[in-house]
Amino acid sequence: MLGQFAMLALVWGASFLFIKVGLEGLSPTQVVLGRLLSGSAALVVVSLISRQRPPRDPVVWMHLVVVSILLCVVPFLLFAWAEQRVSSGLASIYNATTPLMTGLVALVALRHERPQPSALAGLLIGFAGVLVVLAPWRGLTSGDVLSQVACLAATLSYGAAFVYLRRFVSPRGLGAIPVATVQVGLGAVIMLLLAPFTAATQIHLSWQVVASISALGVMGTGIAYVWNTNIVANWGATNASTVTYLTPVVGVLLGIVVLGEPLSWNEPLGALIVVAGIAISQGRLRTPLGRATSADPAPAEAARQPRMHPGS
Repeated sequence: MLGQFAMLALVWGASFLFIKVGLEGLSPTQVVLGRLLSGSAALVVVSLISRQRPPRDPVVWMHLVVVSILLCVVPFLLFAWAEQRVSSGLASIYNATTPLMTGLVALVALRHERPQPSALAGLLIGFAGVLVVLAPWRGLTSGDVLSQVACLAATLSYGAAFVYLRRFVSPRGLGAIPVATVQVGLGAVIMLLLAPFTAATQIHLSWQVVASISALGVMGTGIAYVWNTNIVANWGATNASTVTYLTPVVGVLLGIVVLGEPLSWNEPLGALIVVAGIAISQGRLRTPLGRATSADPAPAEAARQPRMHPGS
């Protein structure tokens, strides 16, 4: 199981590298279309091998359309668009804010669940880390600021998707792999419908571009989810969610080593503050306000929901 955990962190952390390489020959919409088509194909094969059938309730499918838009289409497009201007390492750092965004959405959407003070403190600390990464002291007029905001909008979409899943899909007790297969497949259908209007630009394929999009879809959007499901089943959702701490490390290192991307001092510092905020909100670090407990788990528990994608 430790091997699967390591591979999960590697694949999800490398997703931002795959996007960056894919953009060398494809538009952002073409990158998303390619990853969703290859990812859905991989998940269909997994479902057939495991003999798990998709849900039949039309209401469930309607909910999964919403999940597909929030968890696949919107954030994938935003990250792909953003990486035209920001480094893959910086995108992976912003992706680490997903648990914070999930907690923020849970505060708004799950008002009947009173959050622990430590969870609120963790959210505040985490978003302070986001400000350090954003570096407003450098001025907010540079061209990449909008791209960084797009990365944050992508993780906010992830957060909304996880809370929506928790409220409308998870209580139905559906299998993880069939749900993933349907939502990724629906995302592929949506992108195919949009393709004549958004993905009709010229492409420039190379083996690097093809390999990156294939790995991004088959591994990052397909096989990795199977690994994540196995880890959650054996280790529990809380321990499985610690992959959140490793993916930005992998993403930053690959960006530096493979692509020669620069790294400003504020980016790893901000990332550490974000990770500390996540750890506090999940009750992994002591604070004067106490630990987050299971009594009122809204932001902490929502942030611990197993993630399907690395946010790329």
